[in-house]
Amino acid sequence: MQNGKVVLTLEEYRLKRGISKYKLIKNCNLSPAQLNSYCRNQVARIDLPVLARICDYLECEISDILKYIPGNE
Repeated sequence: MQNGKVVLTLEEYRLKRGISKYKLIKNCNLSPAQLNSYCRNQVARIDLPVLARICDYLECEISDILKYIPGNE
């Protein structure tokens, strides 16, 4: 049995909405490296205040930028 996983879909959402990385960095108080980690789904530990700032700025729900993919049984 394979475990499920949580995937960040921020990059897809950002591109679909036409929002620049620069705007996210400035308006969400993020470093470029931090945003790139979130966009590339390379975050080992998700920072909840960061997600809250991103959702506030994008006016979206957590489920718009974070998905759960069930594992195989």
